[in-house]
Amino acid sequence: MTRAGFYSLLLLLFPVTAALYLAAAAENYSRSDFPADFVFGSGTGAYQYEGAAFEDGRAPSIWDTFAHSGHVNGVTGDVACDGYHKYKDDVKLMSDTGLEAFRISLSWSRLIPNGRGPVNPLGLQYYNKLIDDLISHGIQPHVTLHHLDLPQALESEYGGWLNRKIVKDFTAYADVCFREFGDRVSFWTTVNEANIFATGGYSEGLIAPGRCSPSIRTGCFGNSSTEPYIVGHNILLAHSATWKLYRKKYKATQKGYVGFSIYTWGMVPYSNAKEDIIATQRLKDFIIGWLIDPLIFGDYPEIVKRRAKGRIPALTKYESKQTKGSFDFIGLNFYMVFSVEDDRSLPDFDKWNFWTDVGVKIFNIDSGNTPPDQLPVMPWGLSTLLEYIKQVYGNPPIYIHENGQSLKRNGTLNDTPRVEYLRGYIGGMLDAIRNGSNTKGYFAWSFLDCLELDGYEHSFGLYYVDLDDAELKRYQKLSAIWYSNFLKGSNAISEVGENVFVSLK
Repeated sequence: MTRAGFYSLLLLLFPVTAALYLAAAAENYSRSDFPADFVFGSGTGAYQYEGAAFEDGRAPSIWDTFAHSGHVNGVTGDVACDGYHKYKDDVKLMSDTGLEAFRISLSWSRLIPNGRGPVNPLGLQYYNKLIDDLISHGIQPHVTLHHLDLPQALESEYGGWLNRKIVKDFTAYADVCFREFGDRVSFWTTVNEANIFATGGYSEGLIAPGRCSPSIRTGCFGNSSTEPYIVGHNILLAHSATWKLYRKKYKATQKGYVGFSIYTWGMVPYSNAKEDIIATQRLKDFIIGWLIDPLIFGDYPEIVKRRAKGRIPALTKYESKQTKGSFDFIGLNFYMVFSVEDDRSLPDFDKWNFWTDVGVKIFNIDSGNTPPDQLPVMPWGLSTLLEYIKQVYGNPPIYIHENGQSLKRNGTLNDTPRVEYLRGYIGGMLDAIRNGSNTKGYFAWSFLDCLELDGYEHSFGLYYVDLDDAELKRYQKLSAIWYSNFLKGSNAISEVGENVFVSLK
């Protein structure tokens, strides 16, 4: 079904689909209900997990600069979970939990400190040991090349992702990774959350490198109306060049896969007004279509080109040909559902940005029972998103790369809301698979309580990390027990032992 066809169907069926939004996801399921080649795992990101920021030849990334400027709630990833030193213990925990796969990212500035040039032998040694240890425990490594942490050297030299020089440097970095690790790694993702990196880092100034128009945020610098589109364009060029490199140089011998990752939500109209239904589709075109359409169809969505006219780079015929079809899978990071209302108000010219191009207001959907520190459990949001991807984009292979519940770090191991969240969304995903979705894997975010955008105030981990302990001791939470039981064959509604209902504080 085309995008226009899906949109027309939504207009026709909105009153019906609105009622179906309340339908429950599959509940009475087990691991065996999923396809034989489906993979379950968890994940983390290098800057959030590794620590050892100034050890063994690692150079700063843009996240080091951003965090040390006080933008991550006054804390940094200098130590984080100290995964650089504790990875063996953590892999043992993964094995005990029953993980089938683990998603890591490589720190470009640990492997190639200056962004280009000599490879750091100690960084290479660390990743070789980590990958080997995962494999020796029967855990399939899934590797992300860029988890929002560009080497600061390239940012300082030529502006990083704002400059097309990044395409050559990123491809050369990927070449090193394929050459050194590709004999053991079969699943590669080029850039994590490419859309959020471009908007959060270059329109809102909320993540590294923290750029935006001065009118958007005090002390910010940049241009929120142009830079997100330039960065998104260069990411597409770097990704497609990397995919092409792998196909030409490594695919025949390594037989691996190279994919692309975006962040998305469930999106439904605020009302059955035609304007809100159109606005919901417009948001999908900007959040999903902006960077996925070029991979599928070879060009940006018409609405994106029209609204960002003169500010979004055009894909040339050569670039369109290179970009179209340049993926083996799409990674989706999914956490919540929004209702979407049309917004016709126009800001002052100097406050124009990516979101004013979208022209919507979004509201978190909730039954009214979810505490403010938690994410509502709306499994139908994931089901309908996967159905949309299937219908509009021809049902490409999908991996849910991130999905998890945010909770306040208060020392408790009794994270029942996280159990309910994981149980609900895995059930919602199963519904989509039973309806034909080509979803291939699910990674719970995150394995450990690691550094997040608000520092260490909230966490997503299956395992608690005691930051007050010199050894950063790990403790199993209720969610880890539930996930482990599920992975080892227990029914999803099975109870877990009451002995974990304790507090560390």
